[in-house]
Amino acid sequence: MEQLTTATLAQLPQVRALGRHAGRDPLTLFWTASGMELEFTGSELWVDLFADYEMVEPWVSVELNGAWVARFAVNPGKSRVCLFRGMTPGKAKHLRLLKDVQAMHDDPAHLLQITGLEYAGGEFLPLPEPQYRLEFVGDSITSGEGAIGAKPEEDWVGAFFSAENHYGRLTADALGAEYRCISQSGWGLVTGWDNDVRHVMPPYYTQVCGVAMGQRNAALGAQQENNFAAWKPDAVIVNLGTNDTGAFDNPPWQDPATGKPHQLRRLSNGDFHPADAQKVANGVQHFLTLLRAKNPGAKLVWCIGMLGSELLPVLRQGMEQYKAITGDSSVYLLELPNTTPETVGARQHPGAENHRQAANVLTAFLRTIL
Repeated sequence: MEQLTTATLAQLPQVRALGRHAGRDPLTLFWTASGMELEFTGSELWVDLFADYEMVEPWVSVELNGAWVARFAVNPGKSRVCLFRGMTPGKAKHLRLLKDVQAMHDDPAHLLQITGLEYAGGEFLPLPEPQYRLEFVGDSITSGEGAIGAKPEEDWVGAFFSAENHYGRLTADALGAEYRCISQSGWGLVTGWDNDVRHVMPPYYTQVCGVAMGQRNAALGAQQENNFAAWKPDAVIVNLGTNDTGAFDNPPWQDPATGKPHQLRRLSNGDFHPADAQKVANGVQHFLTLLRAKNPGAKLVWCIGMLGSELLPVLRQGMEQYKAITGDSSVYLLELPNTTPETVGARQHPGAENHRQAANVLTAFLRTIL
């Protein structure tokens, strides 16, 4: 084996940190598709990792020169993993490592960090600037839940999350974009799937990764304000509303602190209760207002449809409310292809083929507005 040089990412500014983060030494990978991207001319490259968890182990995927070549669960504690070796010296290799698993709100011990790189010879080359920057905000669909694994799978485990078979990655790659994901399975716009009003994405949007609980995550900067000036998206793609739709069909949730029940209701004919539909529409208006305040130059695209689009008229109403108040013309509503028995994946979620179909529609749309 060749003699290896060790360096932290803080010592390697040519390596691009992917996803929201609070520091590079170590680089904590909080969200889905967080990771690193680099070009290296040496023959051998290893990554040093640190992982922890109680419930859900982190999984990562590795791409080499655009091909998905590896996927593995990261062992708890310190580990070193060979990304490639024995390759042609002097020839640039493009490598991307992505976290497959979402931030784990219910597992404060869940942690994945890149603590360093070990390499033989060669140099790290500056990466070209991306054509665009895209930010995706969503739920289990944007966490890639069920995008890998057999269709009959029902276990909620880390193995069935994928950042590769993912409409965000496919869209970003088609457009030459860097992208970030901010998402939680089961969470919504004004309520979670089970009417739990605590499980909503908008209150956490302004933080690095506010859904990551516990003292260690706080010390790593999870709850601090995200630096919106440092990474400005050209488009923010929101894919929220699927779990709010589900809440209309679920029993009330009782707030343990107040005893107050919460429920999005349907009328006897099956329609959304107008008062509750208005809550969702108001939620759209308020979240768009927040997104615009933090991303003044971005196109705002609200998507729905990969698991049904019953909520589409309510989302449209909320968007029209926002536009009437603000006059903002850079907001859009886009219906994505629904999952079918042929395109479903694991855990009754969109599979790889549905993600591909959605990415094709989204990519074509973004080309018309960016």
